[in-house]
Amino acid sequence: MDFLKRLLVTAVAFWLTTLLFGDNFQVVGQFNVTEGSEFVNRSAVFLVVALIFAVVNAIIKPVATVVSFPIIVLTLGLFSLIINAAMILLVGWFTQSADWGLEVNGFWWAVLAAIVISVLSAVGRALLRVDKQ
Repeated sequence: MDFLKRLLVTAVAFWLTTLLFGDNFQVVGQFNVTEGSEFVNRSAVFLVVALIFAVVNAIIKPVATVVSFPIIVLTLGLFSLIINAAMILLVGWFTQSADWGLEVNGFWWAVLAAIVISVLSAVGRALLRVDKQ
């Protein structure tokens, strides 16, 4: 149940970030889940993007963190922002060939989005009392 809560919090964080950054960071497209309900169809895309982001963070991010550990220590942890931005760009790359997915308008927008998504996710997890695992 905590996984579903975290997934929902991440999807909402992506949605709020798209509202904040406009065309520079957006989730595009929609699924045809139900007829006539654009909200449900659009929300499904945010949930799938959040799921892909969770999978990327679970599989690829630990490897990237271990490999870049000396740089993280040298920059006092600031390089972690670069790794988070790279994970967002990777999700955008994974979904670019579909009619739906994440579109990021450059590396620095990904860095800003990583900061905003991290803060919003932390606030959402705190409000829902979900443990970060």
